[in-house]
Amino acid sequence: MEISTVSNPRLSFMTAETILYICIAGIIAMAVSIFMYGYKTKYTGTLKWLFGLLRFITLFSILLLLINPKFKSETYTLEKPKLPVLLDNSASIAELNQTENLQKIVDELKANSELNDKFDLSFFSFGSDFKEVDTLSFSEKNTNISEALASVNELFRNEIAPTILITDGNQTLGSDYEFSSSNFKNPIFAVVLGDSTRHTDLKIERLNTNRYAFLKNQFPVEMILVYDGVGSQNSQLVVNQGAAVVHRTNVSFSEENNTKTVSFTLNASSVGLQKYTATLVPLEGEKNTSNNRKQFAVEVIDQATNVLIVSNIVHPDMGALRKSITTNEQRTVSFKKPSEAINVLNDYQLILLYQPDRSFTKVFSELEKLKKNTFIIAGLKTDWNFLNSAQNYFRKEINRQSEDVGAILNPNYGTFAVEDIGFSDMRPLKATFGSLQVSVPNEVLLKQSVNGFDNDSPMLATMELNGIRTAIWDGEGLWQWRAQTYLDKSNFEDFDNFTAKLVQYLASNKRRSRLEVNNESFYYNNNPIKISAQYFDQNFVFDARSSLTISVVNSESLKRTNFPMLLKNNFYEVDLNSLEAGEYKYTVSVTDEAVSRSGNFTILDFNVEQQFLNANIGKLERLAVKTKGETFFTNEFSNLIDSLLDDNRFQPIQKSEQKVVPLIDWKYLLALIIISLTIEWFARKYNGLI
Repeated sequence: MEISTVSNPRLSFMTAETILYICIAGIIAMAVSIFMYGYKTKYTGTLKWLFGLLRFITLFSILLLLINPKFKSETYTLEKPKLPVLLDNSASIAELNQTENLQKIVDELKANSELNDKFDLSFFSFGSDFKEVDTLSFSEKNTNISEALASVNELFRNEIAPTILITDGNQTLGSDYEFSSSNFKNPIFAVVLGDSTRHTDLKIERLNTNRYAFLKNQFPVEMILVYDGVGSQNSQLVVNQGAAVVHRTNVSFSEENNTKTVSFTLNASSVGLQKYTATLVPLEGEKNTSNNRKQFAVEVIDQATNVLIVSNIVHPDMGALRKSITTNEQRTVSFKKPSEAINVLNDYQLILLYQPDRSFTKVFSELEKLKKNTFIIAGLKTDWNFLNSAQNYFRKEINRQSEDVGAILNPNYGTFAVEDIGFSDMRPLKATFGSLQVSVPNEVLLKQSVNGFDNDSPMLATMELNGIRTAIWDGEGLWQWRAQTYLDKSNFEDFDNFTAKLVQYLASNKRRSRLEVNNESFYYNNNPIKISAQYFDQNFVFDARSSLTISVVNSESLKRTNFPMLLKNNFYEVDLNSLEAGEYKYTVSVTDEAVSRSGNFTILDFNVEQQFLNANIGKLERLAVKTKGETFFTNEFSNLIDSLLDDNRFQPIQKSEQKVVPLIDWKYLLALIIISLTIEWFARKYNGLI
């Protein structure tokens, strides 16, 4: 915010030629005025001088506009230091009964005139997301302090901006803020919300298990149990499936040995969603027992989707594809050379052919007999002479030159739902020079681009002919895309989800329906709960003009809730995070059409914000020390204000800005011309000369 502004315009950039032109303009304006009103004029002495002066002003001003000299304007501004205030809007603040304390601090900050005179205050809230504060609900299901600090650091990157962080210090999402703040350029003043008293507490810190398991197999479960208290304590870990106890373990803790890792296996004895409850039996007088209990679930399936990657070369793309595909535990990936793959092709639901050459001759013949779905990836080592003759779906002109090709997502792709994961910003892939021509009905998912321009050639296209599904991806270097998503998002989820949808489509022989619905069998209520759908017209072209609704019924209370599904590029989506934990049945229907699809899902109750008993004072203190700030409790808040006011590091900064303005932009000169002409006209009118 600017405290004061001072402008200092001055004539500048005046060359000798410009000065000469101005002198000539003055002489011309004076000569014309003298000739008109001083030589053989019929006007009286007073009028002669008045009209002559006015005409001189008019002519000289017009000539100045034609010459158009330039002015330099220098403006000085005095800017206050910024003071961003980050407010924890997560449910843990309400659980620790700190909502009134936080609101009181906000009111004091806004009301303190000295603080507002010295700083430019701005307020932001954080939970799962970071945003400018409007109202505080204390209902966010996750806390991401590291994202809030990183966002403020980016917003005020080149400014003096000490930051007030008002939180309990308990983070449930994101990287460790104590270490990620090492690049923070401004000091952080932490205000601790919560009880500093140490209470005896047992909790299930972490529970790890597979999302899927195979029928009649065993699946592993791992739990990390933590004890906080004085002396030694004994407890029991009990795992129930409904009313039946499926596992029981005795555990002992002490002050020195306060963490236990318990690992065991459970039997997958029946198909479908199997729900379990893990309970760490509370100690006598334990204050917080909500963190002693966790629900988890495993979907038991009777078979896996087997994917075979056939290649005659070794390439990092194959490793990236294997990791990406197997992130979904329903899928397995095997590698074979062409000679090894011929006899086992029928054991797999999808065959991925990586950069085929003539050694794939028998593989293509066998695939044609078996009518298998295929996924072909071409690159610099692909033998296009062979590939063009081995199948009739597509062909490419033979060229030994290579080129770097970028990707452009086709927003009208309708075979399955695809989100843009930033394809246009991905690193270019390597491909042989030339245009890929697909000769059968197909849909282009990704188009090739060269230097940012569409070259009218598909990069990734899918096709379905006589019940056989095929895809061609023209470009190698996919491992770089997976690595880039990690660099951008600190996880591989975007690329892996995209690959999963592509593999799911190619590995399935299910007949396509006009209404396709995609949902998980179960969700945890602290994660996004989203269901997507696609609706196609009679020609199986995605219909973006339809209106889709989803009706959700709670199986226990029978409460029905209707939600509209919102259009997102080539699919419809609904966010169901407002639903409570429980089992639900749903029906997705199309308005004015007799088309619908039904299914079910389960929401498991897990409120991670209820797991905390105290504020994380130690981490907040280390954060403040590392950034050269300070830590305060709520009853010391006045000390924080005094510290900010007395700190000489935070002073207003004077900034100067220079602007070069041509005279033609100076409105006052135009006004002078108009005033001069107006006075002359009225003077003539008054004296009867008009």
